[in-house]
Amino acid sequence: DMNRDIETEKQMACFVAGYAKKENLLPFSAEGVAELVEWSSRFSGSSDRMTTQFNKIAEIVVESSAWAASAKMDIVGFEEVRKAVAEKTFRANLIEEKIQRAFEEDSIRILTEGEVVGQINGLTVIDMRDHTFGHPVRITANVYMGAEGIVNIEREVKMTGPIHNKGLLILGSFLGRKFAQDHPLSLTARITFEQTYGGVEGDSASSTELYCILSALSGKPLDQGIGVTGSVDQMGNVQPIGGVNEKIEGFYNYCKIRGFTGKQGVMIPVQNVKNLMLDHEVIESVKKGEFRIWAVSTIEEGISILTGVDAGELDEKGCYPLDSIYGLVAARLGEWVRKAAKLRKEGSDSDNGCSKRSDPEDDDDDDDDNGIAEEEDTDE
Repeated sequence: DMNRDIETEKQMACFVAGYAKKENLLPFSAEGVAELVEWSSRFSGSSDRMTTQFNKIAEIVVESSAWAASAKMDIVGFEEVRKAVAEKTFRANLIEEKIQRAFEEDSIRILTEGEVVGQINGLTVIDMRDHTFGHPVRITANVYMGAEGIVNIEREVKMTGPIHNKGLLILGSFLGRKFAQDHPLSLTARITFEQTYGGVEGDSASSTELYCILSALSGKPLDQGIGVTGSVDQMGNVQPIGGVNEKIEGFYNYCKIRGFTGKQGVMIPVQNVKNLMLDHEVIESVKKGEFRIWAVSTIEEGISILTGVDAGELDEKGCYPLDSIYGLVAARLGEWVRKAAKLRKEGSDSDNGCSKRSDPEDDDDDDDDNGIAEEEDTDE
């Protein structure tokens, strides 16, 4: 690709004019060329770049001219370019339509409104070579006492790649940095991508997984009307990802199917703002207030948006506010540490902290197998 500036936009206009003349196509209006420039930037994946795959541009030029000719027009405008792009997408999006149909039929369970503890909508991208599209995936987390740390179910069955595994290990490091400075991290968390039956690779959902775990630990529900993407580092900084436009549009389509509430949208890394080249329909929806886009730079910003509760900052005593997300997480982890220490001290025989029930066979007063004493018979 190449930089997008006034000079390169002029060069694009010259290419379109020259190619149209060479192939005996209809000429393009200024609006038509401008729409081609926008499409070129979207294809490159950045608002400040344009693709140099001129064969792809030529395909749109030819089809745009054909649509204008079929409408008996003398010049190609922006509407014909948009139609050419839409028809090109339609010819290649069969798989996307089938996935959306499964969602409409509730075969794929995705919530686009309401609140749930330990559940969040992650965003994935599927590349079919001729067509790339995004769609949401439900991520869930369960947490309980233990020492296994964060366990990804897909990883356990060898469905994940090395980059995804790296992202998962970073989550444990983040939690240790935040909540295990004075005591061990006593935690077992099971996290999974629900209803996924293929491989999982990439770290673009690592921040999403972290939000899910923080929700499960704090007990605070996450907004199901917000789709989330972004990787995270050990310090809690949200990092940029690829396919941001496809991910936003994918979640937008699902919200559109179920109906807009005015509170739905997508949370992206702030670094990806420059990559936004969204479909015109999505842009109009954002302008109307039907759909929103949040750009965040840290986990603290993101969890506050998703829960409506401040993440919390350490005070002078080194403690988080009790009513903050981090305060609730720290309190629960601290409670588990104390319980684990107590169980070890008492030498408990059970894993759940309950005392072992006496064996009925060892109790002379108990005749029943269920350990309940039989009532004494009395003669009248």
